[in-house]
Amino acid sequence: MTGVGLLVRGLGTYARNPGLVVLGMLPALIAFALLLVALIALLVFLGPESRAVTWFANGWSDGLRDLLRVLAAITIVGVFALLAFVAFTGLTLAVGDPFYEKISERVEDALGGVPNAVEVPWWRGIFRGLAESIRLLVFSAVVGVLLFVGGLLPAVGQTVVPVIGALVGGWVLALELTGVAGARRGLRLRERRELLRRHRFLALGFGVSVFVCFLIPFGAILGMPAAVVGATLMTRRMHGLPIQAP
Repeated sequence: MTGVGLLVRGLGTYARNPGLVVLGMLPALIAFALLLVALIALLVFLGPESRAVTWFANGWSDGLRDLLRVLAAITIVGVFALLAFVAFTGLTLAVGDPFYEKISERVEDALGGVPNAVEVPWWRGIFRGLAESIRLLVFSAVVGVLLFVGGLLPAVGQTVVPVIGALVGGWVLALELTGVAGARRGLRLRERRELLRRHRFLALGFGVSVFVCFLIPFGAILGMPAAVVGATLMTRRMHGLPIQAP
């Protein structure tokens, strides 16, 4: 619940600062437009895709084969959603790195700053962020394949698998979103992962709540800057720094 509360505080901080709203929406809009095109293409070819991945059922009875393909279509959309959330976060952070860096910096300065902050050139931050995003996307793709197989199971695939997907997606989002504040402290992906493991439930509370917010239509666009603020607050908390203004 503390992790959820950090996202709520991020939303409040974001809403009270119109300058942050304008600063944070442009990168998210660009990333959203690119992923929307990918989603439309996926839906247009969803029938052939579901038939392709269930090729082994071609000789089954019509009813059983159609049921399996409906489950496959639902699972394909679910796996795409999981990958889209991860890709959206990484793409938005890459496009808007200077914007989100400025937002995170303003939040940290208002709370007392960061001792021994590391200055990273913006171009190096973009390349490092893209490399980390690709690594996390590969991890999510592997998990997505496993979830796809599980999604073909009746009942379990529509109940347990989505919950596991939300937990995995929330964990990856927490890793992605702490990249901005982590870079200011000289933390790379491996070091952020170790830090979040020591605060596992805090990270999951924050990450899963962001994941759920991103499920809301246009929630990813409006909530991305707030999630960056919340991730900055969470990073400060994990390092023992104050998250209340002096």
